[in-house]
Amino acid sequence: MNASDTITAHFRLTKPQIAALRRLGLITIADILRHFPARYERAGESSDISHLVAGQKVTLYGELSKLEAKRLWKSRRTATEGIFEDATGKVKVLWFNQPYIAKMAPQMQLVKLTGSVAGKNKPYITNPEIETLPPGFIPPVQSEKLFNVARSEPTPTSIFPVYPETRGITSRWFFHALERIFGSNTHITLEDPLPSNVRERYHLPDLSTSLMWAHKPEKESHAEVARKRFAFEEIFVLNVMRAKERAENDALPSFQIDNAKEHAVHFLESVSFKATRAQHVAIEDILADLKKNHPMARLLEGDVGSGKTLVAAATAYAIVNSRPRGQTFGTLQVGYMAPTEILATQHFQSFIEYFRHLPINIALITGSGCKKFPSRSHPEKATDISRSQLLKWVASGEIAMLVGTHTLIQKAVQFKHLAYAIVDEQHRFGTKQRRELARKGDKTPHFLSMTATPIPRTLALTMYGDLDLSILDELPPGRAKITTRIIKPNERSLAYEAVRTELAKGRQAFIICPRIEEPDPTKLNALQAKSAKAEAKRLKAEIFPEYRIGLLHGSVKTKEKDEVMRKFAAHEIDILVATSVVEVGINVPNATVMLIEGAERFGLAQLHQLRGRIMRSSHPPLCFLLPEKKGEMAMKRLKALEKSDNGFELAESDLETRGAGDLIGRKQWGMTDLGMEALKNIKLIRAARIEAAALIKEDPGLSKHSALKNRVASTSATSHQE
Repeated sequence: MNASDTITAHFRLTKPQIAALRRLGLITIADILRHFPARYERAGESSDISHLVAGQKVTLYGELSKLEAKRLWKSRRTATEGIFEDATGKVKVLWFNQPYIAKMAPQMQLVKLTGSVAGKNKPYITNPEIETLPPGFIPPVQSEKLFNVARSEPTPTSIFPVYPETRGITSRWFFHALERIFGSNTHITLEDPLPSNVRERYHLPDLSTSLMWAHKPEKESHAEVARKRFAFEEIFVLNVMRAKERAENDALPSFQIDNAKEHAVHFLESVSFKATRAQHVAIEDILADLKKNHPMARLLEGDVGSGKTLVAAATAYAIVNSRPRGQTFGTLQVGYMAPTEILATQHFQSFIEYFRHLPINIALITGSGCKKFPSRSHPEKATDISRSQLLKWVASGEIAMLVGTHTLIQKAVQFKHLAYAIVDEQHRFGTKQRRELARKGDKTPHFLSMTATPIPRTLALTMYGDLDLSILDELPPGRAKITTRIIKPNERSLAYEAVRTELAKGRQAFIICPRIEEPDPTKLNALQAKSAKAEAKRLKAEIFPEYRIGLLHGSVKTKEKDEVMRKFAAHEIDILVATSVVEVGINVPNATVMLIEGAERFGLAQLHQLRGRIMRSSHPPLCFLLPEKKGEMAMKRLKALEKSDNGFELAESDLETRGAGDLIGRKQWGMTDLGMEALKNIKLIRAARIEAAALIKEDPGLSKHSALKNRVASTSATSHQE
């Protein structure tokens, strides 16, 4: 058995098992070795049903029967319920939120069951682990009546791993599969990606030892050390990848802009409002980068309404006023990429206002068409032009600034001197897409990535370690402070009345729902939450019949989605019912009120992003949170949102309570749960960054670290496959 072998080459699997392993991303034997336990449990002392005591962790031997998936009457949670029986009696067993157990668990055959005893007056077993036992197996401890043997001393407790599961594959399957893999000594043949000197410095075990300790720990300290090692390895590999990308970036030639500060100062003096201290600092950071002979790589992170566009405009102004070195004609070019057509169009209009006094051409390219400013026949207006004509002018350098959506990275779009590439809401674009934009000219452009998603500093330094970081941590004066309020079920009418009051003033409203469709009543595990489609119909029929209601969700086709957003921006829609698809990419200053249904189902940072849609003007915004369930942790998060409008504070809180995956998205980064959890550990992140930077400085190509080089390549392929 080799680590690179496919799982199917060594294990007989059913179709559901193969599908389940694919869903978990497990293809090879090496993948199984790195499918780490979600947690560890101690088996309780062997006992029998007649000796159960509430609060105990016990191991029982007997038979399961009458397993049935149902919805619990009081809590409405899904569960599998059944009976477990040994020679001393019967006891009810319950698996919460696992209806599939009813079909998967063995019935009427001898099993080992390990779980916790609940219920004081009438004991029952909750969420037990099950292991099928071979015929003729005699349990170590059981009733004298059944086995006619003397009761032995209680068996010592042992640690067993509990693995992440999915429908079709169980934690127990992984336990037995790993027994076979370790029996073949495959883990010993693996090359360790962590350099030995790094392991020694942080007292980390080698790869083969760590794999054994992670999956077969003899004591809790072994499991803890193994998890620490793999957490460090994952963050270290990510930092090596980022450091390598940054070193490659800094080796490329770019455009040096010597007089950028002079132009930026002139621009700031020409606008009618004053830049904040944070905006000045960010602009200074960028201007300093523009003087260097290698391309800038910077992330501009700013809370909702903090003025990132002004920073982009001031620095872009410096570029479009500069000529290529050695030339007395033409200008350098700027490319600005936005996530949606409506946002690209809004930015196009903004840049026209900023730059209309300059003798330069600004253009817009989206899937819907192309525009250019100024028009030859009407110099004060933009005009529609053909795509082919626009592409010629961009390639010749006649267009100084091109604003667009992902169409900017299409092969047909070629710049003459693209000196500055700006990507708005960068997390909506993959790394591959951002790199495509950087290959559009004769040199590598300076790159500015912008996001309104509040990301804790340690997280940003890790996930975007190839970028320098600038933070806008204050809002421009004149922005109205938002009022956020948690609404009880019996206060719903008050929220609707507040919406009606805003609409009567000529304003607009968002109503956010957690899901698109109504839940399927035949599916026990279906999310019981308000759907955007049903809510839009109900609101039109029962609550706001006199107003125009629009609908927007992720299943709507791009063209239709853009049309709905255009109508809302043009005030042809009064109330937009939507899912979280409106989290970014919409800028409608006239929208001043928002209702968020099932608010507890969203993360704090996501809720803050959503309410940011109504924080775009000087009109006082109102946000109402309508939770469906009132769990302690959920209410704690919602109350934090009620009290604070600081996105960075809320992001830090989200990192602690929900984890990094909810803040930055798990799928894009391809990280394990262990890696995501490690992103909370500041000391670990700092150590991994220091070690990665030192290693890349010494060995930029990783020629002396083949195993690490392969691991970095694999991680890079995963995180860039968007």
